[in-house]
Amino acid sequence: MPNAIGVINLAINQPLLHELTYSRSTAAVPFGGRYRLIDFVLSNMVNCGVKKVAVFTNNNSRSLMDHLGSGKEWGLDRKQGGLFILPPSTIPNGTFGGDLQQFAANLDYFLRSKEKYVIISSSHMVCNIDFSDVMRSHVRSGADLTLIYKELNSQTEDLSDSITLDVGLNGRVRAMRDSHIEQGSNKVYMRMMVISKELLVDLVKRSVSQNYYDLLRHVIMRNLDRWHVNAYEYKGYLGIINSITNYYRNSMNLLKPENWHSLFFCPSVIYTKVKDEAPAIYSEHARVTNSLIANGCIVEGTVENSILFRGVKVHRGAIIRNSIIMQKCEIEASAILENVILDKEVHVSVGTWLEGEKLVPAVYSKKSVI
Repeated sequence: MPNAIGVINLAINQPLLHELTYSRSTAAVPFGGRYRLIDFVLSNMVNCGVKKVAVFTNNNSRSLMDHLGSGKEWGLDRKQGGLFILPPSTIPNGTFGGDLQQFAANLDYFLRSKEKYVIISSSHMVCNIDFSDVMRSHVRSGADLTLIYKELNSQTEDLSDSITLDVGLNGRVRAMRDSHIEQGSNKVYMRMMVISKELLVDLVKRSVSQNYYDLLRHVIMRNLDRWHVNAYEYKGYLGIINSITNYYRNSMNLLKPENWHSLFFCPSVIYTKVKDEAPAIYSEHARVTNSLIANGCIVEGTVENSILFRGVKVHRGAIIRNSIIMQKCEIEASAILENVILDKEVHVSVGTWLEGEKLVPAVYSKKSVI
């Protein structure tokens, strides 16, 4: 078990997914048939033995809080440690300055913890990572903090809204760059780090007293020459969910069995909130190929290369291709859907034809009637 506590930092720099985040935070966006984005980082933490995790929330957190509950599904409904959902705090003028403000308001969370290290992560980097190995690398290097990165192909991946790292031969981080400001390397910082609790508490106190409120840009990026900052390369599957296009592309990637297995089972299982529903039902007229169908669905029509979340009903004669249909949507007879994303509880009427572009899907908001 690593000598660490966890922080899932949703207080700043969460990408907006437009229609999918009108009524929920990015961390609560559904993904992969029955999961939420936060499930991945939370499962990664508990799978390596972290037993105390704080979620620093920002806005639109009702859906997120409902999903997390007491943390039971992740083994965090405990007397010692457990799950802490911490609301955003404001500076004296009543505004929200940044994530360091959230850290400062909750210093007791760190000061009362006996663990020596802190694992900090965002939620929009979808991966299955062994934080135990990261911890071993961090301790072995003697670094002040360790940043986790993934080397991506800039020709096939959208790096336009990423922080990239320049890493020396000794594994130290020499520079960090905003890719939308200046061209950097293809080593993408995954918004995950390991830092000693003592150093974190010290820099939070000093930074806030100087009116610095962004942990990454105001503190880490400005002090690379003062600290020993180690880089850890992650080599597994990574999905960066920072736009509707990337959400759609990474969702469709799950239809490849090797990606599905790598993300959900290797090296450990990803957990989510359990809902007791019946298995999916397929009528004699159903035609389903290369799709993920969650429990509770009733399929009477045709589904090709698509993802259906829990409780979706597809009437006879309806056709769904290359689409993502979220929980409790209903697709009536003879409707045709291609390259679309339907948020929860959308009702598509008889004979409706919805079609988006292959790389830019059409998105329909929660509870729409079409």
